[in-house]
Amino acid sequence: MTMTAAAMPALVPCWSCKGPVATRALFCSVCGAVQGPGALDHFTRLGLRPTFDLDMDELERQYFGFQRRLHPDRFASKSPRERALSQGQATALNEAYETLKDPLKRAVALLEMQGRKVDLTACGTINDKDLLMEQMEKREAIADADSVEAITRLSAAADSDVLSCQCHISAAFNGSDLEEAVHLTIRLKYLVKLADEARAKKVRMMRAVR
Repeated sequence: MTMTAAAMPALVPCWSCKGPVATRALFCSVCGAVQGPGALDHFTRLGLRPTFDLDMDELERQYFGFQRRLHPDRFASKSPRERALSQGQATALNEAYETLKDPLKRAVALLEMQGRKVDLTACGTINDKDLLMEQMEKREAIADADSVEAITRLSAAADSDVLSCQCHISAAFNGSDLEEAVHLTIRLKYLVKLADEARAKKVRMMRAVR
């Protein structure tokens, strides 16, 4: 089952006038003072429904719409506190945007919202034997590629694997199969790394033949 955002936003007091402010609001509706970023998930911060199948155009519209309202020029004459709060909001929005536009980070964020931790920085051994074998074979093929044509085919195949895995992750989330979503997200992490390696080698080889 796909998660849905809360129907009614939580309210907190405005730091300036003490009036009620929704936790995700940029400004107080009573006095107009900019608010701090607060502890929100990335989807809520950008006013988006929490789902893996995000509309990228909507993500762009939401992000740039919020950022325009936080442009530094709008706060040049404000108090130091308001300038600091606006910068905090902008930083939090940047982090939310950078996370949600990346399918891998977006999957991790969704899993964390449902109590499933996936550490993208972990460099330990792969416990899944099938995944380990797949990675070894694909990495060996990339290392052995000795022509632009060969690495181009491998790079295209790697990109296709990434897109296919993303489709399977979407199906797992839509089917509320969190165990499968975790497994596929870990697989996607390694597929993205392989695709990056293939792309980098392709660039090096193309430069060498010029």
